[in-house]
Amino acid sequence: PILIQVYFNSGLAYLLNRMAGEQHCVAGPSALIGASNFFELAVAAAISLFGFHSGAALATVVGVLIEVPVMLSVVWIVNRSKGWYERGGKVSELAKELR
Repeated sequence: PILIQVYFNSGLAYLLNRMAGEQHCVAGPSALIGASNFFELAVAAAISLFGFHSGAALATVVGVLIEVPVMLSVVWIVNRSKGWYERGGKVSELAKELR
């Protein structure tokens, strides 16, 4: 489920930024922020509420271990698709001029 959520949310944010004509340097971080689960906050909350040796703390740490490689793959995809992204920006600019 986390894989689907991260890829769907980051892809949606990336495509919407492209359609809106945002620059690639803005769209990449926006896609990552849109897909973030804020596991750091979850780890802190689980440890403070349930204790360091609880199952909740372990589950949130495992979530971080899964999320980091997935987010790095999103960074790789965003960097590799820069040319495609920038070609779409020109289409968005043309559409704005026609309105």
